Amino acid sequence: MSDLVMKNINKVYPNGVKAVSDFNMSVNDGEFVVFVGPSGCGKSTTLRMIAGLEEITSGELIIGGVLSNDIEPKDRDIAMVFQNYALYPHMTVEENINFNLRLHKVDKEEIKRRVDEVADILDIKAYLKRKPQQLSGGQRQRVALGRAIIRNPKLMLFDEPLSNLDAQLRTEMRANIAKLHQKLKVTFIYVTHDQVEAMTMGTRIVVMKDGFVQQLDTPKNLYNYPINKFVAGFIGTPKMNFLEGTLKKDGETVEIRFVGNDAVIKAPYSYFYKTDPKYLDGKTPIVIGLRSEDISLNLDAYKDIEANIKIKVSHTELLGNETLVYGDINLESDGFKDSGTNVIIKGKDEELSEGEIITVALNLNRIHLFDKDTEQTILPRVPECNVVKCEIEGQTVRFLGQTLRLPPAIKGQAGADELHIPTDAIKFGGDIPAKIVDREQIGETCLLAIEVGGRRLFAVVDTPLSKGDDVCISIDTKRISLWKDGTEFVSSLPLVNGFTGTFDRIQGIAEVEKNGKIKHKKIQKFMLSFGDAQFDCPESVTQKLIDALTTKKALRSSYSFECSPYDMAIGKSAMKATVLEILDYGTERFAKCKVGEQVMYVKTDTVLSGAVELYPDLSKLSIVQKDMNIRII
Repeated sequence: MSDLVMKNINKVYPNGVKAVSDFNMSVNDGEFVVFVGPSGCGKSTTLRMIAGLEEITSGELIIGGVLSNDIEPKDRDIAMVFQNYALYPHMTVEENINFNLRLHKVDKEEIKRRVDEVADILDIKAYLKRKPQQLSGGQRQRVALGRAIIRNPKLMLFDEPLSNLDAQLRTEMRANIAKLHQKLKVTFIYVTHDQVEAMTMGTRIVVMKDGFVQQLDTPKNLYNYPINKFVAGFIGTPKMNFLEGTLKKDGETVEIRFVGNDAVIKAPYSYFYKTDPKYLDGKTPIVIGLRSEDISLNLDAYKDIEANIKIKVSHTELLGNETLVYGDINLESDGFKDSGTNVIIKGKDEELSEGEIITVALNLNRIHLFDKDTEQTILPRVPECNVVKCEIEGQTVRFLGQTLRLPPAIKGQAGADELHIPTDAIKFGGDIPAKIVDREQIGETCLLAIEVGGRRLFAVVDTPLSKGDDVCISIDTKRISLWKDGTEFVSSLPLVNGFTGTFDRIQGIAEVEKNGKIKHKKIQKFMLSFGDAQFDCPESVTQKLIDALTTKKALRSSYSFECSPYDMAIGKSAMKATVLEILDYGTERFAKCKVGEQVMYVKTDTVLSGAVELYPDLSKLSIVQKDMNIRII
């Protein structure tokens, strides 16, 4: 069981400032999780919500399997270490450490035993009779740690505990806290703005920015597989080099061009299988990321492919065992201005002159690619889709030497030249022969690389298959889409129905039995309204809306609702709809319906036409408060 679970946690202050948005995380017993990010990103606010020092606007906080939103801080069985130590100056070290035990009237012999044990762990036994003012900063921080761990809490929370210490003490205390975690085997949640602390201490790291979780992963994965440009630049020293450029696919080759430099690098298309093809047109601007250790002054460093580029040196920094070389791929620049073409290279004892033009080699095996506008990675570790060339003939699509029969729902597709297959639309057990060439476990996701007709495809699966296995696959045709000249020609079936509505309160009548007689009593009922249709709101949904927003605000808010086509049904006294068409995918049928100005899809086992009424499964609705964009459920 997870020691800490946070579901859709939001924090909005009364003035409307949104400090934390839709925070989701599960922490297992004994983990060391670090929240890291710049000032104002919401990391300390999140920690204080866990501690109970800040109220949660919406969402669920579960500690040790118990919903803890309304549990008082003192009853949550947690301990917290603050940035400013917060020691009692009139008490000795021993009295500071055992204060909580004395408050709870623990036996004196037990107190002494536990103080001695903590003092041994933290190496502060010699200071037990001293007052805090007689200690150094590092010693005071160890006393604060001792006061926290003596309680044997479920969770240990740390709010930037080392920020007041000098560099040497910070390094020493980092090691002490990591060693402490290994000894105690207690769950640690640690907040810092220092990415070095995060990388060296955490088993997993939560990178935050502007109240949003950017990425939650292991230190190694954050460094090697950043999900966006912010994470890529925040993690790592020196920070990643970012250069603007374009990619152009030509057969099985991709040309890489850089803004500010006339170099043209040709790389195999296999390097870019996971990249959305819209970025391979030679026109769409992208950001190319390379870490300083992946740019080498040794032109023979990366022999797999010749990827060389000229750089103008501006200056160097000698750091003892390595030299940082600063330069610019724009040979007209002086390299000192932040021009967007600057680079930093790690070298060994390099003696280079200011203004010298040198040739360097790029390690394309470690290249990172980002959308220029959204700054999200376009070379994801788990791709969403496979894109292959295809030919259409009637209801048949041919690709990679294979033939796929299209269902009646996909029609009017003549002329399409690209088939887009989502990675989770590939199923095992079919008539398309394939071979598993690689297997990668990415968190809870298993990604298989499979070879079909000499081309690599990716599949997200939960099937226990291994590298080297010969298999047969099928493709879920309701998930595919067909494209022509970069434009979507035939769309896949939408997985989510979205619609708007309100949460209302009405007067109702209930029958009650009193003295053997049935009487009618006025009651208040809470309803979910979608257009002209109203539905009794489930009690669990009602409670979550009111807890998150208060009754008054919940009744005044407008909401976005989402549910899948499988969670919609044909019912009575429901949303009035008109069936536009029936989409027949062979094994499944879906009714495409119009509700007001919105289009919705519902799975159906019968052929429908004309007017119908749709009924969503209210227990499976996803609900977002529109004004503040808070996900309640």
